[in-house]
Amino acid sequence: MDLLVPLNLPPHPFKITDRNGQLILFDVIRKRDIILTPEEWVRQHFVQYLIHQKSYPKGLIKLEGGHVLHGKAKRSDIVVFNTRGDKILLVECKAPSVPIDQKTFDQVARYNMVHRVKTLVVTNGLQHYYCTIDFETRTYNFIHDLPDYSPL
Repeated sequence: MDLLVPLNLPPHPFKITDRNGQLILFDVIRKRDIILTPEEWVRQHFVQYLIHQKSYPKGLIKLEGGHVLHGKAKRSDIVVFNTRGDKILLVECKAPSVPIDQKTFDQVARYNMVHRVKTLVVTNGLQHYYCTIDFETRTYNFIHDLPDYSPL
């Protein structure tokens, strides 16, 4: 089981409690306790990475935001906005045991048909892939690292 495994992200002192054998983590974005799953472990670490290493304001981060794609309700793991309210970053998180493959990229690309975000991230906590999208030329470019937050 990959719950609480060390990830390729900075460690964070999460508030985790055991409630009748189920691990619960306090989510600082949603401001409530959530059940800790392997995917949530990755999502929570990546949020802390965005806040503490990349200077993204936590007030501009939305978790598990809903959207509709081809008439079906879907959820995006992490969407980040700028101060004008524009979506600037879309992150798809997988459990550490889930390999990052073409299917994962296809999923985030489908979600981005709705969001139209210029920077995409796919991570399983162990591997992270970053790319930028040029909607005019319909091309993408993999980048080495995620840019720090910029308010514009």
